[in-house]
Amino acid sequence: MHASVIAAPGRAEVATLDRPVPGDDEVLLRLEGSGVCASSLPMWEGRSWFEYPQPAGAPGHEGWGRVAAVGSKVSGLKEGDRVAALSYRAHAEYDVAAAGSLVKLPESLAGVPVPGEPLGCAANIFGRSGIEAGQTVAIIGIGFLGALLTQLASHAGARVIAITRRPFALELAKSCGAAHTIVMDDHWKILEQVKGLTDGRWCERVIEATGLQWPLDLAGELTAERGRLVIAGYHQDGLRQVNMQLWNWRGIDVINAHERDPAAYIAGMKRAVDLMVEGVLDPSPLYTHRLPLDKLGEALELTRTRPDGFLKALVTT
Repeated sequence: MHASVIAAPGRAEVATLDRPVPGDDEVLLRLEGSGVCASSLPMWEGRSWFEYPQPAGAPGHEGWGRVAAVGSKVSGLKEGDRVAALSYRAHAEYDVAAAGSLVKLPESLAGVPVPGEPLGCAANIFGRSGIEAGQTVAIIGIGFLGALLTQLASHAGARVIAITRRPFALELAKSCGAAHTIVMDDHWKILEQVKGLTDGRWCERVIEATGLQWPLDLAGELTAERGRLVIAGYHQDGLRQVNMQLWNWRGIDVINAHERDPAAYIAGMKRAVDLMVEGVLDPSPLYTHRLPLDKLGEALELTRTRPDGFLKALVTT
């Protein structure tokens, strides 16, 4: 089989190697593709704690495809089943996954890309946000995740204020159901605009989806008294400071919405698939770039530089 290998910082190659063999409780997947996650960028950029070359297929964890073989103790899955998978070397033609880490895909999603992990992440974040009809929800950062959360919040009957820096993403937010869009360029201007839109009450829910310090500062200031600040951004480049005086004074509930329990991941993936079937969640327009396996490096560079018009890259086999 072929698999992509991050051989060195900023360099991806395609290797030829034997197909993996599933263990008794595992499944062999013939992958159709995998999403490219921004959490892979530290490895791509060459942070000091990574070693190279990386294992073949790593760090792909957003794969989907069909079951190619099952282990002797696996039940409920058979060869040919189409699934979304939580595996960890999915930038390849084949990968193995624990049988409990797969979500069956219905026929109604035939031919549709389903990178399960980020879709499940969006479903889980939405669940922990406690968004209800009639609330005003600010979403800071309209990338793939922010766009999905805009769809979910607007469908729930909330009034969404989408705040992001790219004109392309502002228009996208409108198509996902945002009632208002604000350019993320000037801190005080944003505060004045949101204050005006909420008659000075601020937002019952604020979701920070950038993973950066300034938007985190902004998120706290936009959250109403007894509101809920949901941290969905992946903060991975060092320590953060927060305005604890403000958070404390307003009685803000702060939710770190990332999951680490694999069972929670799978539950979110199942919920996301149900939402797609129901027509509530529609990620298809958000896959802006599709590249073959041997272009993983290009897909990672697009994810790093985020040019105008880019939202989410898929690598297909």
